[in-house]
Parts: sequence; C-alpha cells; structure tokens
Amino acid sequence: MARDPIEVLDERAAPPARTTAYGEHADQVYDVRLPARTTRGLTVVVVHGGFWRPEYDRAHASRQAQAFADAGYPVAVVEYRRTGVAGGGWPGTAEDVRDALVAIRRDPQVGGSPAVLVGHSAGGQLVAWAAAQPWAHGLRGVVSLAGVLDLARGQATDVGGGAIDAFLGGTPEQVPGAYAAADPMGLSPNVPALVVHARDDDVVPFELSERYAAAHHGPSVRLRPVADGGHYGLIDPEHPAFAEVLSAVDLLAS
Repeated sequence: MARDPIEVLDERAAPPARTTAYGEHADQVYDVRLPARTTRGLTVVVVHGGFWRPEYDRAHASRQAQAFADAGYPVAVVEYRRTGVAGGGWPGTAEDVRDALVAIRRDPQVGGSPAVLVGHSAGGQLVAWAAAQPWAHGLRGVVSLAGVLDLARGQATDVGGGAIDAFLGGTPEQVPGAYAAADPMGLSPNVPALVVHARDDDVVPFELSERYAAAHHGPSVRLRPVADGGHYGLIDPEHPAFAEVLSAVDLLAS
C-alpha cells in the first residue's frame, strides 16, 4: 500500500549535532547537521514551510536536511517565529531568517563556506525574499521548492486557506506596503534563484512559480519543473523528485 505523501510531515531524522540560538525567543534557533565527510564547499541553509503557521516547525525538515548532510554538505536548519507567535508574521518572520543567516555565517562549523538557502512552500517565499535583499550578495544562491512566490495571486485564490492574509496582516488592499515588501513577484533577486516545483502540486499551484519565473525572466532565475511529486515529494528523500532538489543545490555548488 502506497503511503500518503503528507506523511513526510510526521517523519523525523536522528537528532541534529546541536541546536544554537540566534535570538532570545525560543523559536530563534537553528539546528546543525554535519556530514561524515565534507565534500562540498557550500553550506545548505534550510528554511522550512508550513504556511508560516506555528503548528509546523523545523522538525518535519529534518530528513530533508539530513539528506543534504549525507550528500556532503554542512547544514543549518532555521527555526523562526511564525504567525500568531509574539513577533511573528510580517516582518518579524523574515527578519528572523536574516538574523539566523548572520549567526550562521559566524558559526565556525557551518559558516566557513558560502551558503545556499533552500526553502519549501512558505520557506520558498522567505528565501526568494532574502535573495532580493542588499545583503544577499554573500549568498551563492537560493532554491525555492514549491514556493509561495506570488503572494497577491495566492491570496486571491485562497492558497493556504487564509494563511497569506494572516502572515501579512490583511489583503493587498488593506496592507499594500506589506505585499510590496514581501511578495517575491515584485522583488528582483540579487543572486541566482532556482525554482523547483512539481506540476501536480495541489497545495501550492505550479502556476505561482511559473508566474515568478516569467516576471523575472533572465539568467538569474531558472524554473526547473518536476513532472510529479505533489507538494511534499520535494522534501522527501525517498521520493524520486528529491533528486531534482539535490541537482539544483549541486548546480549552485559547482
């Protein structure tokens, strides 16, 4: 009997090598996973998804992160304050990603190499936002996996069942400044952005990545469609779609 793809959210890898705080809140931490032997001159920074909601934390990204470590990459998995948590939502959630990256760059075990940010779903929005910031020049690039890369379109079509409104504090008409600052559609990346998305995704439509890639047409943004894998195959090391994720990270490492 085939397993339900959403089961990946409940599966866990072994505990990380350590967990390090980058702020005072309990959610302002990152996990470090180290390869048995470092073979790649790149650190992978994982930004998990879950529609920015507090019930989805970094634990469900542990197997994905361990797969990167098994491939020879030092890995840091970022936790951040989410919607409904004190300081979470826009802009606190994004600021946590920024602050975590500052701390990771100073970390002697994972900060010695250039970093690539890998974000799934809501994490895809966060890494695409990061790619457009002035400080992104220190990154090798970002990889968005089934990312919510068009917030206005996602809000209009109820992607996440009200999650975008909750994250940004309202509709585009109510909080236009938040959408202008957070929506990857209007933010040109300063570093390469690889956009990986399964065409059969029924949680975050493939259309959102397609629209983002079209809006930023050029060598800095590359859309890498996956034939199947749904929403969760891209973070499941046992799914064939995960090979496309490793390929994208390897491309930025080369």
